[in-house]
Amino acid sequence: MITQTRPVSQTPVSQTGSEAPARAGWSVPTSPTAGGLWRRLRGILLVGLLVVAAALVPVLLSSPGTEGHEADPADATVYGSKALAEVLGDHGITVERVDSASDALARSGTDSQLLITYASLLSRPEATRLAAAPGDRLIVGAVPYLDVLASGVTPKDRGARVRSREPSCALREATRAGSAFMGGTSFSAPAGATGCYPAGGKPTLVRYVANGHTVTVVGDGSFMSNLRLAEDGNAALAMNLAGTKPRLIWLVPPAEPQTGIDTGPGNESLGSLIPPGVDWAVIQLIIAVGVVALWRGRRLGPVVAERLPVVVRAAETVEGRGRLYRARRARDRAALALRAAAVDRITPRLGLSRTASPDELVAATAVRTGEDMEDVRFALYGTAPADDAALVALAGYLDAIERQVSDS
Repeated sequence: MITQTRPVSQTPVSQTGSEAPARAGWSVPTSPTAGGLWRRLRGILLVGLLVVAAALVPVLLSSPGTEGHEADPADATVYGSKALAEVLGDHGITVERVDSASDALARSGTDSQLLITYASLLSRPEATRLAAAPGDRLIVGAVPYLDVLASGVTPKDRGARVRSREPSCALREATRAGSAFMGGTSFSAPAGATGCYPAGGKPTLVRYVANGHTVTVVGDGSFMSNLRLAEDGNAALAMNLAGTKPRLIWLVPPAEPQTGIDTGPGNESLGSLIPPGVDWAVIQLIIAVGVVALWRGRRLGPVVAERLPVVVRAAETVEGRGRLYRARRARDRAALALRAAAVDRITPRLGLSRTASPDELVAATAVRTGEDMEDVRFALYGTAPADDAALVALAGYLDAIERQVSDS
């Protein structure tokens, strides 16, 4: 007769409670698991993703094709216009880079054209002097004091989309270039002016002649940038507009910020005084504070009842507090505790509510016990005992009143 016995499993089928892994003979894995690593690192990953998102949002929202570059002929970045300056030089056009209105005025002549961008820092008196200078003017973007530099040209829509547009005009410089990356700001053209590259029915390029000088205004300088110069007819249009004279005086912002510039009444706002990038720094700081608040304010779970290592009897607690009162000679606090406890115990026995006044409680106690009302009042609401003997006497009297109230 063959007897089969089932092998005893050395690994428990199930275990509950926190004491199970500690049983003898059971092995507990010590290497970190995938779940443990995820729970440990998910907070760090979340913070990292938020930081990356906060850094990418400004980059994604910014558009390199709008009025964000400075159109500097010495700038070789994608936002600069060094490529255009070199192309102009190859065609015999002398590009003179100046960073102040006084230098531009000193170099202006009948054989020159002055290029002014929206980044140029000008005051109204400087704009007035530049408007009266000899030579032609090429104005890029909705520059300050456009009413002075290009009289009769008024910005209409500063949010026109910058994209490839057809000239839709008879201007020779525009028709030879063809489509170009134009937009930014559209204008209303004065009488006799030529408008090209319309956006929303309004031209983004305006040219007219005033006092024998040619004035050209374009709504955006993206077609002149290193990034866009090789696209569409941007290079041809930039050459046709900027190369009309043997010398091009290119006005750029000064290396050091100017002070005392007259911005005109009502043109300066609080937002213009804030350095660029501060708004995004504030947003990132708010996000960081929110993440820290969520992290530190997370729910810690339910309260866990813990057994005390030593059980202290109530009598010992009372005795200990009494010794403390005695050590500090706090007879007033001891008497107040005795009186409050006595009042709490006899009030329901007298059939009174917790809101009963002291006079009602004293009267009911005197009637129930037969004690003098003034004695009862002093016992329940009197002054602090003068010495330890008076405190002991007060405690005995209060105990007697409680017994009489309970027995009656």
